[in-house]
Amino acid sequence: MNTNRIVHTDIEIANNADMKKIAEIAASLGLSEQDWEPYGKYKAKLSLGVLDRLKDKPNGKVILVTSINPTPAGEGKSTVTVGLGQALNKIGKKAIVALREPSLGPTMGIKGGASGGGYAQVMPMEDINLHFTGDIHAITAANNALAALIDNHIFQGNQCEIDPRKIVWKRVVDLNDRALRNIVIGLGGEKQGVPREDGFNITVASEIMAILCLAKNLDDMRERLAKVVIGYKTNGKAVTVGDLQVEGALTLLLKEAIMPNLVQTLENTPAIIHGGPFANIAHGCNSVIATKMASKLSDYVVTEAGFGADLGAEKFFHIKARLGDINPDAVVIVATIRALKMHGGVTSEALSVENIAGLADGMKNLEKHMETIDAFGVPYVIAINKFITDTEAEVAYVQKWCEERKVEVALTEVWEHGGEGGLSLANTIVEILDQQTSNFKPLYALDDTIEQKITTIAQKVYGADGVNFTDHAREQIDAFHANGWSNLPICMAKTQYSLSDDSALLGRPEGFTIMVKEMRASIGAGFLVALTGDVLTMPGLPKEPAALKMDVDQNGNAIGLF
Repeated sequence: MNTNRIVHTDIEIANNADMKKIAEIAASLGLSEQDWEPYGKYKAKLSLGVLDRLKDKPNGKVILVTSINPTPAGEGKSTVTVGLGQALNKIGKKAIVALREPSLGPTMGIKGGASGGGYAQVMPMEDINLHFTGDIHAITAANNALAALIDNHIFQGNQCEIDPRKIVWKRVVDLNDRALRNIVIGLGGEKQGVPREDGFNITVASEIMAILCLAKNLDDMRERLAKVVIGYKTNGKAVTVGDLQVEGALTLLLKEAIMPNLVQTLENTPAIIHGGPFANIAHGCNSVIATKMASKLSDYVVTEAGFGADLGAEKFFHIKARLGDINPDAVVIVATIRALKMHGGVTSEALSVENIAGLADGMKNLEKHMETIDAFGVPYVIAINKFITDTEAEVAYVQKWCEERKVEVALTEVWEHGGEGGLSLANTIVEILDQQTSNFKPLYALDDTIEQKITTIAQKVYGADGVNFTDHAREQIDAFHANGWSNLPICMAKTQYSLSDDSALLGRPEGFTIMVKEMRASIGAGFLVALTGDVLTMPGLPKEPAALKMDVDQNGNAIGLF
């Protein structure tokens, strides 16, 4: 192992990329000038008319990339997603990468961006991780326009009889700002509005983000927006956006944001990046429109779902695939030696030291996620995302462990070598798709009770013994039943770090129960949210946020952006 070699940062690699003009990328997909709108030289918005024009074309294979539970050691799910797309094109397959848009909150906080890494990145990386094409800002504007319209409605006489104590719609900002979690608005006298408690969520937790990502077209988005519950009357009856008659205005603000964004990878593989709901507090997948459009424009779509299979993959299967009529053909479960060792009890300071015993203990986490994907009936492969500190003995252990269980496994080195480092994974995936058929089936039926659906997820996906509900959550469930919302899928809000709702329980916890503290009705998006543990819808910044290292040089180029 050569530890003296020069390792370039992501931004250094990105700044030296040989990008093609976006017109060339569009042409490679068979798109005409009427199918896209340029956003500068290297970005474009895709017309929704592309889906109408290609509606009779067979769908490409959908490959979902998920992972074990994330740790500070890193998993590299987005990196593997991009690298696999590049590798598929290297072996002569027509592939498109479909990803979520990064949020400024984690970008300037602790998690970092979401454009891949090393030599498996989507470009232009700087734009994508910052303001991109303005989609998230449009969602912020629409969300906060609705908040302003709600308070104005109350100030102007409150014709809908909204109880100010029961307003559930919050304002948003695309940053981590804990000071805004709980606030009081309307102070300063009778002309300044009606005083009430309020708060902010991060933009990607807004129901409008979920709606954008699940809508089929503009009309469907407008109908979903009209169904959004913004609060309740004193008699408990829900008040919706449709009652306020402002769904048209919100749709107007989102008419360009609903169009998917076309970019490219470092190796000029087409990439469609669109939407970005968080996976622990929302459903964690890019838009249905983007994934379906990619499947019409290619033979293979490589997409991802946020965090581990217990969150991202579960929600992809139960929410996105079901509501979007998408059939997942194969799954890649990403694991790193480092993260597996952390799940086995190895401290972060000792991760660079060979530790087969700790690695063996950590395999239990991977095993549970394998069982989960098996339960959904979708074939899968394990991708070992190799780090330079991994030893030959550790890699060999994971490979042998998989082979003993007759599980397909591929060593992946896309961070270091780009598509070339993903050839083994690409060939394995193609072989699986050629030889195996996906028998995808959700784990629960929509007509199961709300409690049954939550319990099914907790037991079959997390490995919990059962579920406990607070009295408050039970009261909310009763209200949801009374409002006729029982037949919607469930979106579990849970820590990403553990299979349980306790972030400190790594590996494969046993003998635990899940505590549902609160329920939220995302009727416009089309699901019910169950909040567990200490999940926050407005994250905070760490002691040393990534923003401290960011700047621009004298030519305006980004510095310190990963």
